[in-house]
Amino acid sequence: MDESGGSGQPRSGNDEPTQHAGPTAPAADPAPPTPDEHPAKATDTDPATGERDEPTTGPTEDTTPGDDTPTAPSSSSTPSTSSGSSSSTDAGAERQAAATEDNAVDDSTESPHGVEDDSTPSTPTPHDHRTLAHSGTTKGRPPQRQREPGGGLLMGRPFGVPVYVAPSWFLVAALITWVFGGQLDRVLPELGAARYLVSLFFAVAFYASVLVHELAHTVAALRFKLPVRRIQLQFFGGVSEIEKEAETPGREFVLAFVGPLLSLVLAGVFYVALQPVEPGTVPGVLLAGLMISNLIVAAFNLLPGLPLDGGRMLRAVVWKITGKPMSGTIAAAWVGRALAVSVLIGLPLLTQSGALGSNAEDNVGMDTVMDALLAAILAAIIWTGAGNSLRMARLREHLPELRARNLTRRAVPVETDTPLSEALRRANEAGARALVVVDTDGEPLSLVREAAIVGVPEHRRPWVAVSGLAQDLTDGMRVSAELAGEDLLDALRATPATEYLVVEDTGEIYGVLSAADVERAFVKAMARPS
Repeated sequence: MDESGGSGQPRSGNDEPTQHAGPTAPAADPAPPTPDEHPAKATDTDPATGERDEPTTGPTEDTTPGDDTPTAPSSSSTPSTSSGSSSSTDAGAERQAAATEDNAVDDSTESPHGVEDDSTPSTPTPHDHRTLAHSGTTKGRPPQRQREPGGGLLMGRPFGVPVYVAPSWFLVAALITWVFGGQLDRVLPELGAARYLVSLFFAVAFYASVLVHELAHTVAALRFKLPVRRIQLQFFGGVSEIEKEAETPGREFVLAFVGPLLSLVLAGVFYVALQPVEPGTVPGVLLAGLMISNLIVAAFNLLPGLPLDGGRMLRAVVWKITGKPMSGTIAAAWVGRALAVSVLIGLPLLTQSGALGSNAEDNVGMDTVMDALLAAILAAIIWTGAGNSLRMARLREHLPELRARNLTRRAVPVETDTPLSEALRRANEAGARALVVVDTDGEPLSLVREAAIVGVPEHRRPWVAVSGLAQDLTDGMRVSAELAGEDLLDALRATPATEYLVVEDTGEIYGVLSAADVERAFVKAMARPS
């Protein structure tokens, strides 16, 4: 089944988010600043501890949100379920992991000078950012992909996609072995204790069928050139974490439909294999159980509500009719919520009435409690998955608003032996908030960290070289000024840092991008209504 996911959401923090397009840099000299020379407020993260230094300069007190780079949602997770339920992942979502959340520690440190009002940042034109220094590259390099996070026991990499078995699978395998073993005791009492070995084989074979369901989603995604992060087999089935959204409603429909289709095909294969087998034998019981289980998986996943595959198909149809993917998501998500309520109420009633094939008089006591518990779990998963789909769709709707060019701080190049006081004086004159350390040829070497600047007392700044406060540039810390939306977040996530050098396609330095500024803009965009 298809379900929107994501790997990590930005924490809202304590601050009203603002974009910093080009405010001025900290004052350089020990003398009190003039009205035109306002120091920058430094917001940074110590890479050694993961704690944020959030200095507040002057009389104004301010805190900023956590410096976690907002994580782009994995656009689609396609779970198939062992009992007709879905399991949401994140990204994104996911991604998620998808991604782990780091706890930010907010500190406030005073600086000797006043601070520029961040609530009304100036937005410079593109030429305001450029300097005479060059980066030595022709284009911002695409960052290397992060190591794939685990998700349990790695079983293999079919089609290059890692397949993990989550620890929760062993719990459900034991549960299936126990329940199916009890049924075998009534059908094949001569098996004795060996029935549990047969039941365990059934559990493994069934989850192999679930894996085939997920591989169908994966192959379709790869066919459409959509990256697949991983496949994970877990308590209520499996999930394929697809990192991009399908580009057309037709592809979305196909991507969702292939999973249930393969489950139906498997049910047909088991039915054909069952024909020559004698009833009441171990092979006959196993083949019948696998046939029925795959039929249930296919039928449940075809129900038209997110996060099920049928919900993805409904979303694609509404998208095609309206031309708006968001409209499709809203429609399919609310149908999914209605479906969750129906499961919560209807499944126990159907069981009690005997409509599912059991005698009504037998469904009493513990069986009634188990039916109600199962219905509640399924309903909660479907309701939550539908809500997550809405949230992820809204997030993707606002992602294009994040543009590296608009969020970049103006920067000035300084050589390695330049005193900090002189560098800050030049920054103030240029109206910049960032310093780029360059060599004699103008090629950037490192970025001066804001937190390091604030930590240097004014009386020592004339004797401290900027090179001692800078972080060396790596390939992943050079980003193109043209990056925007999900591509920008992917680039920052691939190389975690507090500042990045932003360059033009010609190699010219455009400025410095702060991860804290990106997070503020992200939170601000998410706060606006769709």
